[in-house]
Amino acid sequence: MMEGALLINKMLERAEQLFPKKEIVSRTASGITRLNYSELGKRTRRLSSALEKLGVGRGDKVATLAWNDHRHLEAYFGIPSMGAVLHTINIRLSPQHIAYIINHAKDKVLLVDPMFLPILEAIKDELSTVEAHIILSDEPQLPDTTLAPLYAYEELLTDANPNYEYPNDLDEHDPAGMCYTSATTGLPKGVVYSHRGLALHSMALGLADSAAISESDVAMPVVPMFHANAWGMPFAATWYGSTQVLPGPSFTPELLANLITQEKVTITAGVPTIWLGLLKELDANAEQYDMSSLRAVLCGGSAAPKGMIQAFETKHKIPFIHAYGMTETTPLVTLSRLKSHQEDLPYDEKLEIRAKQGYVVPGLEIKVVNDDGEVEWNGEDMGELLVRGPWIAEEYYNDERSAEAFRDGWLYTGDIVTIDEEGVMKIADRTKDLVKSGGEWISTIDLENVLMAYEDVFEAAVVGVPHPEWQERPIAAVVLKPDATVSKKELFEFLKPQFANWWLPDDIIFMDEIPKTSVGKFQKNRLREQLQDYLTV
Repeated sequence: MMEGALLINKMLERAEQLFPKKEIVSRTASGITRLNYSELGKRTRRLSSALEKLGVGRGDKVATLAWNDHRHLEAYFGIPSMGAVLHTINIRLSPQHIAYIINHAKDKVLLVDPMFLPILEAIKDELSTVEAHIILSDEPQLPDTTLAPLYAYEELLTDANPNYEYPNDLDEHDPAGMCYTSATTGLPKGVVYSHRGLALHSMALGLADSAAISESDVAMPVVPMFHANAWGMPFAATWYGSTQVLPGPSFTPELLANLITQEKVTITAGVPTIWLGLLKELDANAEQYDMSSLRAVLCGGSAAPKGMIQAFETKHKIPFIHAYGMTETTPLVTLSRLKSHQEDLPYDEKLEIRAKQGYVVPGLEIKVVNDDGEVEWNGEDMGELLVRGPWIAEEYYNDERSAEAFRDGWLYTGDIVTIDEEGVMKIADRTKDLVKSGGEWISTIDLENVLMAYEDVFEAAVVGVPHPEWQERPIAAVVLKPDATVSKKELFEFLKPQFANWWLPDDIIFMDEIPKTSVGKFQKNRLREQLQDYLTV
């Protein structure tokens, strides 16, 4: 067989050649920008040319602090295609963590949306490797800032070469991008992605039993492009020639619903909190929107409540696909698809299957282990999920914590799961979030999903708090829907038939808001602190 390198620039070149007139619809701070793949290709080459003039070479890190828009998409291809490394920075991390990862990655150039200049202003004296700042803006004039040297993105592109030729000797194993974990505990950990890994991951997203992304799709990644490559959707959608809709800064559920309606979005992706917000908007104003174009809502990042999946599908006729992955896995590992012999099952049974995280995509291997060894696939025995494959990281970037997470050729995910006889995985919890009560494990996710199935509950999170007799006990925090009135007694009565008595929370506490991480997951360490403070008052 011929040798053929799997490279990011080849993905862009295919879109330029085969789909030059297909659109990218980009929402920025000043409105909607529309361009096609031919224009995107020229602008991307201009970006590579401009970065080269600024001294960016092979292996250099170029970081982005940016929203989901066309300039960020240009960076996705322009930086790795020239042999440099795209480093997408999670702008919701603390300033201290942002300073840490810029220095740890040794970023040479920063591409910055003006909205994030105050973050950099506050940490600029701590940054030791940055040589240039490029402002991502529609405005021709540079903003007032003490950051230096400073360049305007559009001005740099105007003076750059639209016919820049990408090197033909890149190795598919070369680094193409990097992300850092969201640091719920400790410092963020860096994960480096190769050209080959990103290309194979993109192929997996196009499989019929996966996300099935294709040329006919209108793809809208709501998951941020600074979070695990927007789950790979920008790479795959470009390679396959999909129309792309990039929702830009500070979007709302109303704005997302309008974009889906106006642009006829067919596939979109985001975390459960995004879809809870959209569901709330559709429940209130369904007649204002047309969701009929949607063939799939991809949901990952944390377990989606079964009640939310059911509401999307039965009330609004929107197909919903549960998925699982993490920064270290590029991120796709499993998707919850029904097998052909399950299609004729009653809806409740199908919902039960699809509320799980699904079975592993082709190309990867998984297994589950606990203290007794490898766990049988029986849907009951729990253990830690291990993953390996060609788009799974094999170490963290310059980090001694690699030894803990990567052992014997496997990634130890830290997720506690069961896998049933059909190979369908269900997350029971994170290792640190499981509640150990009297020596027995309680899954906080199971409790949360049932609580969120109650009609008047908007969000629910469960954490363990210390207990003098039982070691730990679960406590539930609940946010109700607007104008809803529900008592603790009603919620306990709803839970009782579905769990053993010792699984039931010791208390249910009503809150206005549950703290969340930078990527929209429940921030259980903060919630645990808040609830302990509450319980000791």
